[in-house]
Amino acid sequence: MTLLAVERIKLFTTRSPWWCALIAIVLTAGFSALVAGAAPSTAAIDVATTQFGYQFGIAVIMVLAALSVTTEYRFGTIRTTFQAVPGRTSVLVAKATVVALLSLVIGEIGAFGAWALGYAIRPSDALALDTSAEWINVAGVGVLFALAAVIAVAIGILIRHSAGAIALLLIYVLAVESLVQLIPTVGSKIHEWLPFNVAEKFLRGAGGVVQGPPPSDAVLSQGWSLAYFAGIAVVLLAVAIGVAKKRDA
Repeated sequence: MTLLAVERIKLFTTRSPWWCALIAIVLTAGFSALVAGAAPSTAAIDVATTQFGYQFGIAVIMVLAALSVTTEYRFGTIRTTFQAVPGRTSVLVAKATVVALLSLVIGEIGAFGAWALGYAIRPSDALALDTSAEWINVAGVGVLFALAAVIAVAIGILIRHSAGAIALLLIYVLAVESLVQLIPTVGSKIHEWLPFNVAEKFLRGAGGVVQGPPPSDAVLSQGWSLAYFAGIAVVLLAVAIGVAKKRDA
């Protein structure tokens, strides 16, 4: 508990997490308002459509998570922490836990804010949360934010430089997975197993949205898609901790 308190204090006493949290919420909810407002009055929108902006919010969350690690390497505070607590595994797991919990809260605020905005703009459309699939559409966003934050913390530990870690994360999330589909013959097969495409399957299932991108082509079920994405986050964090234990801080 002491390590969690220390990591929480370190995270909340810097400005970047607050700015990133605000931007992530605004992007996640704002795009919902934009899509709902821009959709023709004759074309109904659904619950999944209100969550279109989460893809931009998750990119900002990963920046937040990466900065939580790389700024410590930049200013040397990670060295002091490792001297005070020799067990690097417990320190880094505590950091990942705190960042993941914060990301979970941000994701839920953004997702339910997006849904509420969509409901307010298009009250006549079918936007009530009546089914489990619709609840997953909204509440699942926070879960994905938390797991994506763990992945970003792992990348931050491995790369240690803010610019490099953020560039890698943003390029991968916003471009690489989509561009993989352009590879002849095997591109679509590879794309089915890429982590953020699989995470999309957990959120939206096999159904599409009335307005927005096409559904995920991942082959796993919704439950296994979440397990797969969580497994990748855990494995990446384990690898990062193993590397951190073998090199100088």
